[in-house]
Amino acid sequence: MIDPLTLDQMRVLVAVAESGSFSAAARRLGRVQSAISQSIQTLEATLGLPLFDRSGKTPRLTDAGRALVGDARALIVAAGALRARAQSMANDVEPELTLAVDAIFPIPLLMESLKALRLAFPLLPATVFTESLGGSEQRLRDRTARLAICPIGWTTPPSDLSTEFMTRIALAPVVAADHPLAALPEPLPREALEPEVQLVLTDRTPLTHNLFGGIVSRHIWRFADLATRLDFLLAGFGWCNMPSHMVSDHIAAGLLKKLEIADQEDVALPVCAVHERGRAPGRAGRWLIADLRERLKTCPGQFHGGGKEIP
Repeated sequence: MIDPLTLDQMRVLVAVAESGSFSAAARRLGRVQSAISQSIQTLEATLGLPLFDRSGKTPRLTDAGRALVGDARALIVAAGALRARAQSMANDVEPELTLAVDAIFPIPLLMESLKALRLAFPLLPATVFTESLGGSEQRLRDRTARLAICPIGWTTPPSDLSTEFMTRIALAPVVAADHPLAALPEPLPREALEPEVQLVLTDRTPLTHNLFGGIVSRHIWRFADLATRLDFLLAGFGWCNMPSHMVSDHIAAGLLKKLEIADQEDVALPVCAVHERGRAPGRAGRWLIADLRERLKTCPGQFHGGGKEIP
Protein backbone atom coordinates (compact mmCIF):
# COMPACT_ATOMS: atom_id res chain seq x y z
CA MET A 1 0.00 0.00 0.00
CA ILE A 2 1.34 3.42 -0.92
CA ASP A 3 1.63 5.76 2.06
CA PRO A 4 -0.72 8.72 1.38
CA LEU A 5 1.48 11.08 3.40
CA THR A 6 3.47 13.36 1.13
CA LEU A 7 6.31 15.83 1.58
CA ASP A 8 4.15 18.48 -0.07
CA GLN A 9 1.56 18.09 2.68
CA MET A 10 4.32 18.70 5.24
CA ARG A 11 5.29 21.90 3.45
CA VAL A 12 1.71 23.09 3.38
CA LEU A 13 1.24 22.34 7.10
CA VAL A 14 4.37 24.30 8.00
CA ALA A 15 3.40 27.18 5.69
CA VAL A 16 -0.04 27.53 7.29
CA ALA A 17 1.41 27.29 10.81
CA GLU A 18 4.06 29.93 10.11
CA SER A 19 1.96 32.35 8.06
CA GLY A 20 -1.14 32.18 10.30
CA SER A 21 -3.87 31.46 7.73
CA PHE A 22 -4.76 29.39 4.70
CA SER A 23 -4.86 32.46 2.48
CA ALA A 24 -1.43 33.67 3.62
CA ALA A 25 -0.01 30.18 3.09
CA ALA A 26 -1.50 30.14 -0.41
CA ARG A 27 0.23 33.42 -1.25
CA ARG A 28 3.50 32.16 0.20
CA LEU A 29 3.39 28.94 -1.82
CA GLY A 30 1.95 30.53 -4.97
CA ARG A 31 -1.26 28.47 -4.95
CA VAL A 32 -4.98 29.05 -4.64
CA GLN A 33 -6.50 28.91 -1.16
CA SER A 34 -8.75 25.98 -2.05
CA ALA A 35 -5.70 23.83 -2.85
CA ILE A 36 -4.22 24.63 0.56
CA SER A 37 -7.45 23.78 2.34
CA GLN A 38 -7.77 20.51 0.41
CA SER A 39 -4.20 19.52 1.24
CA ILE A 40 -4.72 20.09 4.97
CA GLN A 41 -8.04 18.20 4.93
CA THR A 42 -6.39 15.24 3.20
CA LEU A 43 -3.56 15.29 5.74
CA GLU A 44 -6.03 15.37 8.66
CA ALA A 45 -7.97 12.48 7.18
CA THR A 46 -4.80 10.45 6.67
CA LEU A 47 -3.58 11.07 10.22
CA GLY A 48 -7.02 10.74 11.79
CA LEU A 49 -6.44 13.96 13.75
CA PRO A 50 -7.70 17.54 13.48
CA LEU A 51 -4.66 19.75 13.03
CA PHE A 52 -6.48 23.10 13.00
CA ASP A 53 -9.36 24.53 15.01
CA ARG A 54 -11.58 26.26 12.45
CA SER A 55 -14.18 27.60 14.86
CA GLY A 56 -12.75 31.12 14.84
CA LYS A 57 -12.13 33.67 12.11
CA THR A 58 -8.72 32.17 11.36
CA PRO A 59 -7.67 28.53 11.80
CA ARG A 60 -5.57 27.82 14.88
CA LEU A 61 -3.32 24.83 15.44
CA THR A 62 -4.69 22.19 17.78
CA ASP A 63 -2.42 20.61 20.38
CA ALA A 64 -1.84 17.73 17.97
CA GLY A 65 -1.12 20.18 15.15
CA ARG A 66 1.48 22.04 17.22
CA ALA A 67 3.19 18.76 18.09
CA LEU A 68 3.27 17.56 14.48
CA VAL A 69 4.52 20.81 12.93
CA GLY A 70 7.94 20.18 14.46
CA ASP A 71 8.01 16.68 12.95
CA ALA A 72 6.97 18.11 9.59
CA ARG A 73 9.84 20.63 9.70
CA ALA A 74 12.30 17.84 10.50
CA LEU A 75 11.06 15.79 7.53
CA ILE A 76 11.45 18.75 5.19
CA VAL A 77 15.01 19.34 6.39
CA ALA A 78 15.86 15.63 6.08
CA ALA A 79 14.47 15.52 2.55
CA GLY A 80 16.58 18.53 1.62
CA ALA A 81 19.68 16.87 3.04
CA LEU A 82 18.92 13.67 1.11
CA ARG A 83 18.53 15.62 -2.10
CA ALA A 84 21.74 17.57 -1.51
CA ARG A 85 23.71 14.41 -0.70
CA ALA A 86 22.43 12.68 -3.82
CA GLN A 87 23.45 15.72 -5.86
CA SER A 88 26.93 15.60 -4.29
CA MET A 89 27.33 11.94 -5.27
CA ALA A 90 26.16 12.77 -8.77
CA ASN A 91 28.96 15.36 -8.83
CA ASP A 92 31.61 12.69 -8.00
CA VAL A 93 31.68 13.28 -4.25
CA GLU A 94 32.02 9.93 -2.46
CA PRO A 95 29.09 8.88 -0.22
CA GLU A 96 31.53 8.79 2.73
CA LEU A 97 35.19 9.65 3.14
CA THR A 98 36.89 6.59 4.66
CA LEU A 99 40.50 7.40 5.48
CA ALA A 100 43.27 5.31 7.07
CA VAL A 101 46.20 7.45 8.21
CA ASP A 102 49.45 6.27 9.72
CA ALA A 103 50.23 7.71 13.14
CA ILE A 104 53.57 8.96 11.79
CA PHE A 105 51.65 11.63 9.86
CA PRO A 106 51.30 14.98 11.71
CA ILE A 107 47.82 14.59 13.22
CA PRO A 108 47.32 18.29 14.11
CA LEU A 109 47.92 19.14 10.45
CA LEU A 110 45.46 16.44 9.38
CA MET A 111 42.85 17.86 11.76
CA GLU A 112 43.22 21.33 10.26
CA SER A 113 42.77 19.90 6.79
CA LEU A 114 39.71 17.92 7.87
CA LYS A 115 38.20 21.09 9.37
CA ALA A 116 38.61 22.77 6.00
CA LEU A 117 37.16 19.68 4.28
CA ARG A 118 34.07 19.92 6.49
CA LEU A 119 33.49 23.49 5.32
CA ALA A 120 34.02 22.54 1.67
CA PHE A 121 31.81 19.42 1.88
CA PRO A 122 29.44 20.01 4.82
CA LEU A 123 27.21 17.01 4.07
CA LEU A 124 30.05 14.49 3.74
CA PRO A 125 30.33 11.92 6.56
CA ALA A 126 33.85 10.77 7.38
CA THR A 127 35.53 7.83 9.09
CA VAL A 128 39.19 8.19 10.10
CA PHE A 129 41.29 5.19 11.16
CA THR A 130 44.66 5.85 12.85
CA GLU A 131 47.02 2.97 12.16
CA SER A 132 50.67 1.94 12.41
CA LEU A 133 53.00 0.17 9.96
CA GLY A 134 50.89 -2.08 7.70
CA GLY A 135 47.57 -1.12 9.29
CA SER A 136 46.66 1.54 6.72
CA GLU A 137 47.35 -0.76 3.79
CA GLN A 138 45.34 -3.49 5.51
CA ARG A 139 42.37 -1.13 5.78
CA LEU A 140 42.54 -0.61 2.02
CA ARG A 141 42.67 -4.33 1.36
CA ASP A 142 39.79 -4.96 3.77
CA ARG A 143 37.89 -2.19 1.93
CA THR A 144 37.09 -0.44 5.19
CA ALA A 145 39.04 2.56 3.85
CA ARG A 146 39.08 3.99 0.35
CA LEU A 147 42.14 6.19 0.88
CA ALA A 148 45.27 5.74 2.98
CA ILE A 149 48.02 8.20 3.91
CA CYS A 150 51.02 6.25 5.06
CA PRO A 151 54.73 5.54 4.60
CA ILE A 152 55.33 2.86 2.02
CA GLY A 153 57.30 -0.27 2.76
CA TRP A 154 57.96 -1.49 -0.76
CA THR A 155 60.37 -0.42 -3.50
CA THR A 156 57.74 -1.04 -6.19
CA PRO A 157 54.05 -0.63 -5.32
CA PRO A 158 51.91 -3.78 -5.58
CA SER A 159 50.09 -3.96 -8.90
CA ASP A 160 46.72 -3.50 -7.21
CA LEU A 161 47.67 -0.26 -5.42
CA SER A 162 48.30 3.23 -6.73
CA THR A 163 50.51 5.70 -4.82
CA GLU A 164 50.91 9.46 -4.94
CA PHE A 165 53.91 10.95 -3.14
CA MET A 166 53.03 13.46 -0.41
CA THR A 167 56.12 14.28 1.67
CA ARG A 168 59.01 12.84 3.65
CA ILE A 169 58.98 12.54 7.44
CA ALA A 170 62.34 12.77 9.18
CA LEU A 171 63.30 10.16 11.77
CA ALA A 172 65.62 10.88 14.69
CA PRO A 173 67.32 8.51 17.15
CA VAL A 174 66.34 9.73 20.60
CA VAL A 175 66.59 8.78 24.25
CA ALA A 176 65.40 10.24 27.56
CA ALA A 177 67.69 12.99 28.84
CA ASP A 178 68.44 11.00 32.01
CA HIS A 179 69.18 7.73 30.17
CA PRO A 180 72.82 6.49 30.35
CA LEU A 181 73.14 6.82 26.56
CA ALA A 182 72.53 10.56 26.81
CA ALA A 183 75.69 11.03 28.89
CA LEU A 184 78.06 9.19 26.52
CA PRO A 185 80.41 11.13 24.22
CA GLU A 186 79.21 11.39 20.63
CA PRO A 187 79.10 10.18 17.96
CA LEU A 188 77.99 6.93 19.53
CA PRO A 189 79.44 3.74 18.04
CA ARG A 190 77.09 0.87 17.31
CA GLU A 191 78.71 -1.05 20.17
CA ALA A 192 77.35 1.53 22.63
CA LEU A 193 73.78 0.88 21.47
CA GLU A 194 73.87 -2.90 21.38
CA PRO A 195 73.57 -3.55 25.16
CA GLU A 196 70.80 -0.98 25.64
CA VAL A 197 67.05 -1.61 25.27
CA GLN A 198 65.69 -0.59 21.86
CA LEU A 199 61.98 0.27 21.66
CA VAL A 200 60.63 -1.25 18.46
CA LEU A 201 57.27 -0.96 16.72
CA THR A 202 55.65 -4.28 15.87
CA ASP A 203 53.16 -4.74 13.06
CA ARG A 204 49.73 -6.03 14.03
CA THR A 205 49.03 -7.02 10.42
CA PRO A 206 50.50 -9.85 8.33
CA LEU A 207 52.09 -7.22 6.06
CA THR A 208 55.06 -6.71 8.45
CA HIS A 209 56.47 -3.37 7.33
CA ASN A 210 59.78 -2.55 9.04
CA LEU A 211 59.79 1.15 8.31
CA PHE A 212 61.70 2.56 11.24
CA GLY A 213 65.11 1.13 10.54
CA GLY A 214 66.89 -2.03 11.53
CA ILE A 215 67.20 -3.51 14.98
CA VAL A 216 70.56 -2.69 16.55
CA SER A 217 70.23 -3.60 20.21
CA ARG A 218 70.30 -7.10 21.64
CA HIS A 219 67.47 -6.23 24.03
CA ILE A 220 64.12 -5.31 22.48
CA TRP A 221 60.82 -4.09 23.81
CA ARG A 222 58.01 -4.14 21.24
CA PHE A 223 55.06 -1.75 20.97
CA ALA A 224 52.02 -1.70 18.74
CA ASP A 225 51.62 2.07 18.47
CA LEU A 226 53.76 5.20 18.41
CA ALA A 227 52.01 7.02 21.25
CA THR A 228 52.65 4.25 23.78
CA ARG A 229 56.24 3.88 22.61
CA LEU A 230 56.74 7.63 23.11
CA ASP A 231 55.46 7.35 26.68
CA PHE A 232 57.97 4.59 27.43
CA LEU A 233 60.72 6.55 25.68
CA LEU A 234 60.05 9.59 27.90
CA ALA A 235 60.06 7.32 30.95
CA GLY A 236 63.60 6.20 30.13
CA PHE A 237 62.95 2.59 29.13
CA GLY A 238 65.25 2.71 26.10
CA TRP A 239 66.11 4.42 22.82
CA CYS A 240 64.50 4.36 19.37
CA ASN A 241 64.02 6.20 16.09
CA MET A 242 61.03 8.55 16.25
CA PRO A 243 59.38 10.93 13.77
CA SER A 244 61.11 14.26 14.35
CA HIS A 245 57.88 16.26 14.57
CA MET A 246 56.67 14.04 17.43
CA VAL A 247 59.75 14.60 19.60
CA SER A 248 60.97 18.10 18.68
CA ASP A 249 59.09 19.78 21.55
CA HIS A 250 60.36 17.18 24.03
CA ILE A 251 63.92 17.74 22.82
CA ALA A 252 63.52 21.51 23.15
CA ALA A 253 62.13 21.04 26.69
CA GLY A 254 65.15 18.94 27.68
CA LEU A 255 63.13 15.77 28.22
CA LEU A 256 64.68 13.90 25.29
CA LYS A 257 68.06 14.02 23.62
CA LYS A 258 68.72 13.39 19.94
CA LEU A 259 71.56 10.93 19.57
CA GLU A 260 74.37 11.30 17.08
CA ILE A 261 75.28 7.83 15.88
CA ALA A 262 78.53 7.15 14.07
CA ASP A 263 78.23 6.32 10.37
CA GLN A 264 74.48 6.84 10.33
CA GLU A 265 72.92 9.26 7.86
CA ASP A 266 69.74 11.20 8.44
CA VAL A 267 66.75 9.07 7.53
CA ALA A 268 63.38 10.08 6.10
CA LEU A 269 60.28 8.07 5.30
CA PRO A 270 58.39 8.81 2.08
CA VAL A 271 54.69 9.24 2.86
CA CYS A 272 52.16 8.63 0.09
CA ALA A 273 48.45 8.79 -0.56
CA VAL A 274 47.50 5.24 -1.50
CA HIS A 275 44.35 3.73 -2.97
CA GLU A 276 43.30 0.59 -4.76
CA ARG A 277 43.54 0.73 -8.53
CA GLY A 278 40.05 1.09 -9.94
CA ARG A 279 38.79 2.52 -6.64
CA ALA A 280 40.21 6.03 -6.72
CA PRO A 281 39.07 8.66 -4.21
CA GLY A 282 36.22 10.91 -5.24
CA ARG A 283 36.23 14.68 -5.39
CA ALA A 284 36.40 15.10 -1.60
CA GLY A 285 39.32 12.70 -1.27
CA ARG A 286 41.20 14.47 -4.04
CA TRP A 287 40.46 17.82 -2.38
CA LEU A 288 41.88 16.52 0.91
CA ILE A 289 45.09 15.28 -0.72
CA ALA A 290 45.65 18.64 -2.42
CA ASP A 291 44.94 20.56 0.78
CA LEU A 292 47.29 18.37 2.82
CA ARG A 293 50.05 18.84 0.28
CA GLU A 294 49.78 22.62 0.61
CA ARG A 295 49.83 22.46 4.41
CA LEU A 296 52.82 20.11 4.42
CA LYS A 297 54.92 22.79 2.77
CA THR A 298 55.05 24.65 6.08
CA CYS A 299 54.89 21.66 8.44
CA PRO A 300 57.89 21.51 10.81
CA GLY A 301 57.82 17.71 10.67
CA GLN A 302 58.47 17.64 6.93
CA PHE A 303 61.91 16.42 5.92
CA HIS A 304 64.00 19.19 4.37
CA GLY A 305 67.44 17.71 3.92
CA GLY A 306 69.45 15.44 1.68
CA GLY A 307 69.40 12.48 4.01
CA LYS A 308 68.85 8.89 3.10
CA GLU A 309 65.27 8.07 2.09
CA ILE A 310 63.94 4.66 3.06
CA PRO A 311 62.39 3.24 -0.12
